[in-house]
Amino acid sequence: MALRREVADLVMAGPLPDEDAEVEAISEAQRLIERISKPVTDDEAQALATLFGPDNCFGLAWTLLHIIETAPGASGAQYTERTDNEWVQLLNARVEAGRSLAEGEC
Repeated sequence: MALRREVADLVMAGPLPDEDAEVEAISEAQRLIERISKPVTDDEAQALATLFGPDNCFGLAWTLLHIIETAPGASGAQYTERTDNEWVQLLNARVEAGRSLAEGEC
């Protein structure tokens, strides 16, 4: 799986810190996220989906989720890593809701 440098840097930094983390850690996560240009590839989206932390991280989790959703295959993706994380569950739920809308089930 080939990742662009800016995506690899964020992945290597690990999951988003929680809202109780030091300001520097949160600022660094924000800086790394802001370096990522959209759209991301499907492989990059899968890698980024492993980075959700335990909370919203002052909005960074939403930013990460929206970046992931720019992948070309996002509407049919399944994120199978860290499925115990509420953000991964939300991401998968949004994919499923999109599928249901596309199939006229709503």
